[in-house]
Amino acid sequence: MDLDPATLPLAERYGLMISVISPRPIAWVSTIGADGSTNLAPFSFFTGICAEPMMVCFAPVRDRTGAKKDTLVNVEATKQFVVNIATEETAVKMNQTSASYPYGVSEFEKAGLTPVPSARVRPPSVKESPVHLECELHQTVTLSEGPAGGTLVIGRVVFARVDERVWKNGRISHADLKPIGRMEGVWYARTTDAFELPRPKP
Repeated sequence: MDLDPATLPLAERYGLMISVISPRPIAWVSTIGADGSTNLAPFSFFTGICAEPMMVCFAPVRDRTGAKKDTLVNVEATKQFVVNIATEETAVKMNQTSASYPYGVSEFEKAGLTPVPSARVRPPSVKESPVHLECELHQTVTLSEGPAGGTLVIGRVVFARVDERVWKNGRISHADLKPIGRMEGVWYARTTDAFELPRPKP
């Protein structure tokens, strides 16, 4: 099957991407607005970039009208955000925070989650998440502004907090963290069926 993105309807292009780029890690991003309101939303167009300096990125996709997501509005206003990690234990509440609430409505409250003060940034972290990456905005790159358009948000990690339950011998194991990944449609993945494959030597 040969597919030309230029000829595919928007919904089919999006469906192709989320089914091929799978599973995707989830950035559960907490932000604060210029008015002091808190926001929490999951994004699966997310990855790490480098370790020196420690950088991560995620891409909020605009809605069907081309409007910016609340998260992007807040990041542009305050230049800070926190990436919390979604796990099997928090999956249902994480999903609840993806609902389209009006700006200023706290997803923390709607999902029954606990905001806790962060160490270096203003946005709160999610107490129920075992890992928090506190970030200062490095750069945003807007690729398109119409419906389903995207803005790449690049952040520098200025502080990390890891629950002692998952931090053992100076590292985190997926078996302890139990992160979840996003797949196509409404499907998610666990990391319970993992395998080791050492890097080959030349």
